[in-house]
Amino acid sequence: MNRKRVLIVLSGLLTIFSVLLVIMTGTKANASTINDYIISNKIKPVSITYREGTFSHWDGYENGVGKPEGVVVHDTAVDGDSAAAEEHSFNTFWPQYQAYVHAFVDDGNIIQMHSTDYMVWGAGPTANNKFIQVEICHEATQDGFARSIANDAYYVAHKLVQYNLKDIPGVTVMSHKQVSQKWGETTHIDPDEYFVRFGYNMDQFNALVTYYYNNLKSTNDVYGAGVTNNAGVESDNVIRVKNSNGSYVPLVAFQSDGSVKTVSNRALANNTPWYTDQSKNYNGVTYRRVATNEWVDASYGI
Repeated sequence: MNRKRVLIVLSGLLTIFSVLLVIMTGTKANASTINDYIISNKIKPVSITYREGTFSHWDGYENGVGKPEGVVVHDTAVDGDSAAAEEHSFNTFWPQYQAYVHAFVDDGNIIQMHSTDYMVWGAGPTANNKFIQVEICHEATQDGFARSIANDAYYVAHKLVQYNLKDIPGVTVMSHKQVSQKWGETTHIDPDEYFVRFGYNMDQFNALVTYYYNNLKSTNDVYGAGVTNNAGVESDNVIRVKNSNGSYVPLVAFQSDGSVKTVSNRALANNTPWYTDQSKNYNGVTYRRVATNEWVDASYGI
């Protein structure tokens, strides 16, 4: 994105320093250690929180609305930031940045700001017209990095499943660096220069995406432990939804008096899995939370 150009020199120096640190001290964990740490501890990705942002362009991809061809992975190039801080920054300044992405990820959050049915501005004209785009925030510790990677890999895998896309590294899952190399419309090399700080790389990230993707496809759980019950809840925190009488699944929001109101500008795509962390009952109906004050009737579960 444009504002990253301001930080390119500093980022390059940090990358060189990080590589030297790995070589001289061996203190950074290697890539397999990061993935092993995530999987062995079954670090659970957080739910995707959708808060519609201020980006006012609603243009379909080159193949049409709701037809992305994959996901581009970025990093924010800002040490000490957070998904919430980036959300606020972009919602305030995107006209000046002339840039916007679908989602930001950190060690405890996945915040989506724009429907992935529509394109954004993050990686040059060609990639913008093809790809969903997500940015990972910079973490200071190995644990924080691992948790943010788990969230990022889940978001990518989830979107591939949601849009019935194949998991093909370098084709349906690309780094911004790969986009720059393929189309030459940008010069950015993220997230590779950030990953190297932790001895990590896109090959290892792709391996985790594939692990999550295959498990989501087969069991609807990132760790392959999904069990569907008659309420449509898979494992203990995933619900796959479908509206047999319509093209989408409606959402509701709980009001201050405890009643529900239909959400008019957002809905869930049919036959998609969603992480859910709470349930509520209203007038005999059980609702499952899929985002901040966005709930789905559990009877839509399949």
